[in-house]
Amino acid sequence: MDRFAKYLLTALICVVALGQFVQVITRYVLQVPVMGLEETMLYPTLWLYILGSVNASRENTHIRANVLEIFIRTERGHTILAVIGEVISLIVGLWLLSWAWDYTQYAWRVWRESPTLYIPTFYSDIALLVGLGLMMAYTASHLVAHLRRLALGAPS
Repeated sequence: MDRFAKYLLTALICVVALGQFVQVITRYVLQVPVMGLEETMLYPTLWLYILGSVNASRENTHIRANVLEIFIRTERGHTILAVIGEVISLIVGLWLLSWAWDYTQYAWRVWRESPTLYIPTFYSDIALLVGLGLMMAYTASHLVAHLRRLALGAPS
């Protein structure tokens, strides 16, 4: 799974960079803007953003401001703090996931299309549901790992 995520994110970065390169060359050098390029770039850009967040959740490398860790001296205290943080993240994330589910149902029902190329926007709309679902799965797995560490009394 790690290898697939790495290759998928790399491919999405390359597609977005190539699209931006084509946009700059055609618009500013050749003075011929490519109609609909912005629309088509929306899809890989949005998926790159969402899957990048999923990757940070998978690697547990989200940016955090752990100010309380300064005052907590023990490893057990750090683990308890991590459990509290994961529980709060899970509660907020599941709440957002329910909103994403409602939005996905709406997007399926309405079935909007992009204005120029008539590409269904559902394929970009569903990225939020998929991304939040994966992030919550990784958050839950990190929570279980912290709880195991706490139960075993092992340092984090």
